[in-house]
Amino acid sequence: MAKRSSLSIRIVEGKNLPAKDITGSSDPYCIVKVDNEPIIRTATVWKTLCPFWGEEYEVHLPPTFHSVAFYVMDEDALSRDDVIGKVCLTRDTLAAHPKGFSGWAHLTEVDPDEEVQGEIHLRLEVVPGTRACRLRCSVLEARDLAPKDRNGASDPFVRVRYNGRTQETSIVKKSCYPRWNETFEFELEEGAAEALCVEAWDWDLVSRNDFLGKVVVNVQRLWAAQREEGWFRLQPDQSKSRREEGHLGSLQLEVRLRDETVLPSSCYQPLVQLLCREVKLGHQGPGQLISLIEETTSTECRQEVATTLLKLFLGQGLAKDFLDLLFQLELSRTCEANTLFRSNSLASKSMESFLKVAGMRYLHGVLGPIIDRVFEEKKYVELDPSKVEVKDVGCSGLHRPQTEAEVLEQSAQTLRAHLGALLSALSRSVRACPAVVRATFRQLFRRVRERFPSAQDENVPFIAVTSFLCLRFVSPAILAPKLFHLRERHADARTSRTLLLLAKAVQNVGNMDTPASRAKETWMEPLQPTVRQGVAQLKDFITKLVDIQEKDELDLQRALSLQAPPVKEGPLFIHRTKGKGPLTSSSFKKLHFSLTTEALSFAKTPSSKKSTLIKLANIRAAEKVEEKSFGSSHVMQAIYTDDSGRLQTAYLQCKCVNELNQWLSALRKVCINNTGLLGSYHPGVFRGDKWSCCHQRDKTDLGCNKTRSWVTLQEWNDPLDHDLEAQLIYRHLLGVEAALSY
Repeated sequence: MAKRSSLSIRIVEGKNLPAKDITGSSDPYCIVKVDNEPIIRTATVWKTLCPFWGEEYEVHLPPTFHSVAFYVMDEDALSRDDVIGKVCLTRDTLAAHPKGFSGWAHLTEVDPDEEVQGEIHLRLEVVPGTRACRLRCSVLEARDLAPKDRNGASDPFVRVRYNGRTQETSIVKKSCYPRWNETFEFELEEGAAEALCVEAWDWDLVSRNDFLGKVVVNVQRLWAAQREEGWFRLQPDQSKSRREEGHLGSLQLEVRLRDETVLPSSCYQPLVQLLCREVKLGHQGPGQLISLIEETTSTECRQEVATTLLKLFLGQGLAKDFLDLLFQLELSRTCEANTLFRSNSLASKSMESFLKVAGMRYLHGVLGPIIDRVFEEKKYVELDPSKVEVKDVGCSGLHRPQTEAEVLEQSAQTLRAHLGALLSALSRSVRACPAVVRATFRQLFRRVRERFPSAQDENVPFIAVTSFLCLRFVSPAILAPKLFHLRERHADARTSRTLLLLAKAVQNVGNMDTPASRAKETWMEPLQPTVRQGVAQLKDFITKLVDIQEKDELDLQRALSLQAPPVKEGPLFIHRTKGKGPLTSSSFKKLHFSLTTEALSFAKTPSSKKSTLIKLANIRAAEKVEEKSFGSSHVMQAIYTDDSGRLQTAYLQCKCVNELNQWLSALRKVCINNTGLLGSYHPGVFRGDKWSCCHQRDKTDLGCNKTRSWVTLQEWNDPLDHDLEAQLIYRHLLGVEAALSY
């Protein structure tokens, strides 16, 4: 039995933000922190006080987390980014909203005295004295304190206050993981109501000391217990009065906490077997469970249920059969061909999830180069005469402003080139499409042709395929390439318009250039020759795509399984410590890394021969490295055992916080079942004769901070978790039990 928690986060938009730039605007982005640990950074939206992000994330984390905070920042190219404000949601707040927190929240000021983090290890005792009992407080150590100095660390000391007396520990220089092992005693009067206050501070030579957090101990409770020892979470100082909320703007959020208790696999076998048997028997079988699930699933949770069911059947090797059953169920209640798969049914939502899980790498191969070209060209493109702004275009080759007609013609040429390139790439991609995707489209094509066999409906099977491939997969990826991991940043206004027009053209091709699609926006007429040619290309592509036999499907799947596709790959900078030399960010070497279910490998270039760096089974932890170690906050460490069983560390530098967390998530997920995973680690490096984090001189010391192996970001290519998916379906069935029994 295991308890798991996850956060579904959607950062929608902001409004009425204060201007931070001299232009009277801001360049806002969001940083999401769980218990002060940055895990997400949104894209920057340039030159606006009302940014729209629309970014969604799923974060898996231990049930013991305390809060999630959203910091709105203003990006500056030359100086440090400005903090605009924050929204903080505690675990208790989220737990009080079972359907999720949704709405606008006022941004509040970021007070340094409230920006605390970390824990302190205390031993508290009531001991007998000569005249009266005494209160003994032993300050042992602290971990993960907030770095307050420019060097990425702090100079912490502890101040203990009780009954009008104050005592202080020594100062530990340049450490967020100090160890003191100092003891203080106070006279204790029986029945005294005053609390013991333990405060952590960062010592500064010139300016005032910075507050690091405090612990307030109930002495009466301690008197009853006589002794208490453990790690205490540092709390902020909330004694200051707050300014009126609302002057910093607002943030629209959708955040949902989900706590699950996952039982052993054997507990879910009856449910999984029942679902699998129903899918194997198909539409003609006696089973009605999936039909009942569809009927009792609300619009709000249909996508979640669809994704969970799909992953469950993917794990059982029955995804194609499950989708085929849903196709048949929808076809059986569809009378008009033009309404087929147009609603947000369980079939439509399941197919959307299926394409993202099974076809995302394929989408990147086909669409990636076209999207990159649109972003790089940054051309002004407009087909709607009512929206053309000639001043935005610049001058022509004759050094005169272009006319509206010239702008429209040049825009049409640009869009025809992009659309033609996309259709050509799609036509060449039949063999690159995953076998299970091709087989699923084959089933869809056959079922629709059987349901609508007349000559007047000859295009309906093609439109059924394109309704998913083009309208629910390719077009949304064109409109929002960042959400499909095709780009790291959102498009600017000019590029967004080009992408929108290209997506409209793809939709027209996907609709087989019907009169209804042409009538909507007559100004798209200049693209009609390319659209008509594209329809012929698309029909030819689909004909070849669905022409896959069972034997070919098995052969392709077998060939793909032998290739062990990468879980994640990309450029990173590596530094493996040897000797006692200085460790700096300049000593990192750039290489191309590839993570599979077997090993973490590297090569000089993506096409070069790979060399294994670490066997996956040898990894013991994947964690962040504190900023002061290399002068960068984007360094991670992979701790592993070498052939002789000794612990070694590989330090890898990423380019941003998102890349850092994506690599950490990927490493943690593929290693989660490894034996010998570490419970603690050193966030610093062993430099000279001691650890830079806690200053301990024993290189084999167990570590001064807790590992975070369960903190991961959900990705489309995550390993399947059969027990969790079964638990989610079981929980859903419990929620609709009344409807099922009826």
